[in-house]
This record gives sequence, structure tokens and C-alpha cells, in this order.
Amino acid sequence: MHVENLRLTFPGSGKRMFNDVSLSINEGERVLLLGPSGCGKSTLLHVLAGVIPRSVDVPMRAAKLEISDSYGYVFQNPDTQFCMPFVDEELAFVLENLRTPSEEMKGEIRRLLSEVGMELEDPHTKISILSGGMKQKLAIASALASRPDTLFLDEPTSFLDEESTKSVWKTIEESCLDKTLVIVEHKLDHVLDIIDRIILFDADGAIIADGAKEWVLNHYKDTLKTLGVWYPGAWEEYLSSHRMRDIPPFGSMIARMEDFKGYIQKKEKIHLSYSEIRKGEWIAITGRNGAGKSTLLHSLMKFIYTSGTYELNGRQLKGKKIPQGCAFVFQNPELQFVTHSVFDEVAYSYRLKDLNEESVERIVCELLERFKLRSFKDHHPYSLSLGQKRRLSVAASIFPGKEILLLDEPTFGQDAHNTFELIEVLLELQREGATILMVTHDNRIIQHYATRIWTIENGRLVQDVDVEAARSEAL
Repeated sequence: MHVENLRLTFPGSGKRMFNDVSLSINEGERVLLLGPSGCGKSTLLHVLAGVIPRSVDVPMRAAKLEISDSYGYVFQNPDTQFCMPFVDEELAFVLENLRTPSEEMKGEIRRLLSEVGMELEDPHTKISILSGGMKQKLAIASALASRPDTLFLDEPTSFLDEESTKSVWKTIEESCLDKTLVIVEHKLDHVLDIIDRIILFDADGAIIADGAKEWVLNHYKDTLKTLGVWYPGAWEEYLSSHRMRDIPPFGSMIARMEDFKGYIQKKEKIHLSYSEIRKGEWIAITGRNGAGKSTLLHSLMKFIYTSGTYELNGRQLKGKKIPQGCAFVFQNPELQFVTHSVFDEVAYSYRLKDLNEESVERIVCELLERFKLRSFKDHHPYSLSLGQKRRLSVAASIFPGKEILLLDEPTFGQDAHNTFELIEVLLELQREGATILMVTHDNRIIQHYATRIWTIENGRLVQDVDVEAARSEAL
């Protein structure tokens, strides 16, 4: 693969994404594209695969462009690449194009699902009801099914739990010994064992380093810090430079659930026998992919049918009415955008409260500045990178009067700077009395910021740990 003097501009952006970028990737190389969120890494993958401009018409120019004839692609958002409604049909679609004999089809589908750790009782399962992590595994299985020479991976483990992340990278390593790998990934813990070369970009999409992974990580560590990019030891350095947060005294019980069940397609997906939530808590919700973590949040927001008792501030919630005191951030941020610009998206809730436009302007600009979105205020939300969309979804959800924040994987797709900035914002809101329920696979967040940990298995709350009480008992 080779691209020379690449220039690209998204319509309406008014800003060139690449300015004469040139690079070559040799057959069999394993390359990591590393840089801050929004610098153009995913866009470059699209160009190297020919998605741009063949399938997505974006104004671009390159003096030379050579791409792979045989490739598989795992998109940042797995929903964007599925073309069939059921799991087995999605894989069968690929296998049929490879002329796989019909008598071998079922066995090959089972093998592909097993290879990525996706155990299903029945492969004829609707993709729409899968968790984000399960969809990600299916996308990887589908890409591997085509037996490509080159594999483009755009944050393929961002939704996955730690065990699944290890399993997927091990599968990719073992299944792709003879393949060219081009990877975009923020989570470096396991990908560094696979890649042998790093191409480092600055915030404007310019290449500032290109070489062996050890050389780039050693010689450009200060640059990585300045850019806010993840690097080995970034979490440890952040934690050591920030004093332990003050845990505010918890207020009274704010929510209570008893025999609370959430149903998907008339089947029970989540069941809480009895749980209470106190004002000011930070509850980390963890568990394996498909356990029911996102479904729990959807149930609390009344997005799906529920039964049992659910009380908020002493008032029982019945029917389908969304609780007014709760703010929600979807795992897929695109599901919650309702306007045509970044500014209007954040301003939407404030305008509903009939604030004067001068106040709205001041508040929104402050939030956009904090979430590094000020320069994109006139862009359409769909034109942002996935990391930027995630930051926008969080910024648009932070609104006075929302005393409970329900966050579904808010840090996925984020570089180090934006992850730490989000944590600071949430800590500030918690100190002001907000209650946080966060689905996360990030063990550092769970260990250092959660006051309670809920573990979900097979749709049930199997463990409820009061972190401070557990620490006291350990002492």
C-alpha cells in the first residue's frame, strides 16, 4: 500500500484534514496508526482501503494511491457494516461469496464465532438485540471469514471486556500470521504485542514519527504526553499526579428497585431482586459482553418494557414515561443526536428551558471548549469522529437538574487527554450531588473512582460491592 501527497477535505468542514501526507506499508507489516482523537486516523484507513472515494464520495487528491486488492475491514461502529439481520446470515453472506459448500456452512459459522469467543445457543439470533461488544466480535468474525491479505481494524476492541479483548487480539495474532495489519486503537495494553511499527500523527493529521514501536515510544514519549495520546504508564502517571478524590457524604436514597425486570422482545434480559441507590454515589457496572449491562440502563430509562417496582425520589415510575431526573449517554452516540450542528446539539436542552440566547451561547461555548469541540461547533454531529461524537453526547447530556447520570461506556474511543478530562467533569458533577451509574470495562475507573461496583451476569446483579466498606474490612 502506498499513498503520496494525500489531501482531503470533508464537505462543509472548511478545513483540510491531510496536507500532502505520504506513507507506505509493506506486505506483511503490522502497523499501528496512533494519534489524538479526531486527527484523521479512521479517515486514513478508509482511504487505504479504497472506501474513500470509491464508496464514500469525499473530495480528495493524491499524487499516487496504491491499495490492497484483498482486504477485510472492521469499522469503528460495527452497526455500519452489517448487511443481514441475523448473525448466521451475516457470516453466511461472506461464505457464500467464497463459494463455501452448503454442507460445510454451519460448521464454518460455528468455527468463526468460536474463534472470536462469541458463544451463542442459536447462531440464528437477531443482530439488533446483541450488545455492542457482541456486535464487535461478529464484525471481526465477518472480516476474518473472507480470508483477506490485508486487515484494517478500527478500534476493534473498544466495546469489549478485558477477557474478550485479550481473546480477540490473540485470535487476530494467530489468524493473521501471513496478513498485513493496519490498526487504529487507543487501548494499547495488548495491541503493542502484535504490531511492529507505529505511525504517529499530530492533531492536524500530519505524520510526526514513523518507525519501530520501541523507538517511537521511547523517543517520542514527551510528544505523546503533549498530544494526550495513550502510552504505556499514562494511567499511572495521571493517578500519581492527582490526589485521591474526596468522596462526598452520600445523601438519602434516591432510587429503589424491587423485583425489577427489563424485557427485550418479551424475554427477560435483566433482573434486580432488590437494589437501592443513594445520592452522590458513583456506581460502576461491569460484567462480560452480553451480560445485560446496557439493558439495565435502558430499563432504568424506561426505553424497554419493565415490570416490578421502580421508585425515583419516592415516586413509583409506571408505564413508558422517561424519568425526568435522569440523563442518558448511549453506547452509540449517534442514537441521541437530534439537531444539525454541534452547537445546537449542546444547546438543545437549554433552549427548552427558555433561557435567553446570550446565556445559552455562554454555557454552550464553555462546554464545547472543555470537551475540545469549540472548533467544530458548526459541523454536523455525524461528520465528527467517533471519539468526538462520544464527547458531544456527554456534553449534551450535562444539564442542571439531571441528578442521575446513566453513562454507557463513555470513555470508549477516547485518547488519554479526553478520558482524564471526562473523569474530572464527572468528579465535579459528583461533588455537586450528581449520582453516576456508568457501564465500563476500564479497570482503572472501577478501581479508583467507583464507590460501588455492580457485577452483572446473565442478566442478574450477582455482586454489589461497597468499595469503601470493602477497603475498611481489608485493613
